[in-house]
Amino acid sequence: MLAEFKSNRLEKILKEIEHPEIAYTLFDLGMMNDINISEDKVSLTLKVPMLGIPIRELLISEIESAVKKVEENIEVEIRLEEMNEEERTRFLKMAQQGWRF
Repeated sequence: MLAEFKSNRLEKILKEIEHPEIAYTLFDLGMMNDINISEDKVSLTLKVPMLGIPIRELLISEIESAVKKVEENIEVEIRLEEMNEEERTRFLKMAQQGWRF
C-alpha cells in the first residue's frame, strides 16, 4: 500500500514538471514517455526536439530533483531521445502557443 502510494505520488510529481520556457508540462509537451516506477528506481525517456538543445541538462536536473524530493534514495534513469518529425511538429506548435517570453 505504501509503495503504491509512493509510486502514484512520484508519477503525479513527474507529470507536473513544467517546461522552464513554455507554459506546459514536459508530459503535456510529449517530452516524457515510458515512465516506469519501481521500489528503488524511476526510469523514463526524455524526448527533446533536437539532441543539442541547450536546456537539456536543466530538464534532466529538474526531473531528478523532483523525484528526489519525494524519495531521496531512489535511482533515477533518464534516457534521452530525439523526437520524430510528428512529435517535433506537435511540440513546436504547443511551444509557440505557450511561450513565456
